[in-house]
Amino acid sequence: MPAEDANPLAPERVARAVEEACQAFADARTAAELKEARIAHTGDRSPLALANRAIGTLPGPERKDAGQRIGRARAQVAQALSAREQEVVAAELEARLVAETVDVTVPVASAPVGAVHPITALMDQMCDVFVGMGWEVAEGPELEAEWLNFDALNLGPDHPARSTADTLFVDPVDHQTVMRTHTSPVQARTLLTRRPPVYVVCPGKVYRADEFDPTHLPVFHQIEGLVVDKGITMAHLRGVLDHFARAMFGDIRTRMRPNYFPFTEPSAEVDLECFVCHGESVGNPDRPCRTCSSEGWIEWGGCGVVNPRVLVACGVDPEVYSGFAFGMGIDRTLMSRNNAADLRDMVEGDVRFSRSLVGMAR
Repeated sequence: MPAEDANPLAPERVARAVEEACQAFADARTAAELKEARIAHTGDRSPLALANRAIGTLPGPERKDAGQRIGRARAQVAQALSAREQEVVAAELEARLVAETVDVTVPVASAPVGAVHPITALMDQMCDVFVGMGWEVAEGPELEAEWLNFDALNLGPDHPARSTADTLFVDPVDHQTVMRTHTSPVQARTLLTRRPPVYVVCPGKVYRADEFDPTHLPVFHQIEGLVVDKGITMAHLRGVLDHFARAMFGDIRTRMRPNYFPFTEPSAEVDLECFVCHGESVGNPDRPCRTCSSEGWIEWGGCGVVNPRVLVACGVDPEVYSGFAFGMGIDRTLMSRNNAADLRDMVEGDVRFSRSLVGMAR
């Protein structure tokens, strides 16, 4: 081999190193191949790197010329590498885009999407109204002691609600357990386990020996509220129910009609102004209203001041504390809000029913 070729600083050798580097970069088709070429031609053991280190062995007058020549060569190689990197990256991106292209016009089989049941959604919304007022949500078992379901609430042994025609007793009957007929036992449990003041709302599932028809279900849902504190009156109850009604139905009027419930005294039924005819169908045969039967009002639930006997049964002094309670059917509220015609639709499991009403129930 000629001595000139063995010299890493020889102009011919430097030019050949540049040519080989540029050719290796041009031949690289992938980022991995380009990386190998970069290491081979710009790494620490590459010809140009060895030539750069050899500059220090030259005498002073020759060192400057050699340094400029090697510097130009390395700059040329770096420029070729940078240009090829851009080309390889662009080519790989183009290939990936082609490989991952999705034809959005191709029909696809979509799996049916479920939905939160409208009853659950409305129950959550109702609870949010009371939580926003600082109340608590209380829950209890659906299999309940007969004493808590009836006796603690002033429903005596001879009350018709305690018959098997209305209540589902659990075998053996002498164990005195029932499927709760209302969520009022949760109120009694609350008073038995904590001292006033009490502000709770009790949502849940209840059971009755009712028919399965468009307006009745043997299993349905209620929400009840209980307040026990000092100085509580019927006026506080009216304010809470007006606020609750507006949260559920918008700007709507309410009224109270005297009624009787064993666990409240005085007691009342709460009616809502008909949200279809707004009372205009009353006495007007030309504009009948099926929603309210042309009465102008729709029954919503029961309420009243807590009977002192209930407070005594739960260990609360009625001379110090008073309270109010109310209860509404969640299923019927959903029917009123969304014009659902048949209660059975709510339990038959058709997801189309849930999807159609859940947005309106929220």
